[in-house]
Amino acid sequence: MTSSFAPRFCIWIALSCGVLSICACSQVKREVSGENKASASKPMPWIPPDPAKIAAGPVGDSIRQGRFIFNETPKYAAPYVGNKLSCNDCHIKGGTVAYASPMVGLPGIFPMFNDRANRVISLEDRIQECFTRSENGRPLLYNSKEMVALISYIHWLSIGQVDGKGFPGRGLVRLPALEGDEANGERIYGAQCASCHGADGAGKPTILPALWGPDSYNDGAGMNKVGQMAAFVQRNMPQNRPGTLSAQDAYDVSAFIKTKPRPKFNPEYGNF
Repeated sequence: MTSSFAPRFCIWIALSCGVLSICACSQVKREVSGENKASASKPMPWIPPDPAKIAAGPVGDSIRQGRFIFNETPKYAAPYVGNKLSCNDCHIKGGTVAYASPMVGLPGIFPMFNDRANRVISLEDRIQECFTRSENGRPLLYNSKEMVALISYIHWLSIGQVDGKGFPGRGLVRLPALEGDEANGERIYGAQCASCHGADGAGKPTILPALWGPDSYNDGAGMNKVGQMAAFVQRNMPQNRPGTLSAQDAYDVSAFIKTKPRPKFNPEYGNF
């Protein structure tokens, strides 16, 4: 596979310059306003960057393209997607929501060891995992404009994050290991989930994701693991009442969804 080092390096330089400018401006503001060290060191709540402020030019164009791909993957990366899911379906609100596997800060913690692959993987490898499993598609070319755009977008989201330090709310919530009750899960699904995702689990692509069937993730995806789906569900679902399900309820409904048919992972794509 061809390396995308050169385009990524250019993007990294441009984004790094932006970070330096932001840091310099912040320092000037503190000195002018007379903030003391205690107030300057007080952690501030993270605010997602404003898409309207993405700069003009090639770097900004790549960031914008990455955002479009992330939020509407079947439309903007059609050759690589085999279902009707977008990255945004699992990484909510453009990858910015805590405990919904946010993208913020990821460039600073990759490469990292991946248990499933049993090797150290890059951020690009992790993106491949989403395409071949969650989106039931095929790997992006490493130097493709789609891959470069997604990396650009994730870097842009991560401006100001400290390398090597995980973003607060990274990943999913930690739940106790429980056994799911499929029968109770079916009842919960009918009462809490079917109004959005349908009694047949088909959802309303591209608005609400399919949870099973041909338009859903395949059996190699992380969401096909009961514990992983339960952690996502308990914190983020139902969408209009997130956090109202107990850990046991989340396990039960995830166990029920696990029983449903879905596409098979293509082993030719290897361990992404």
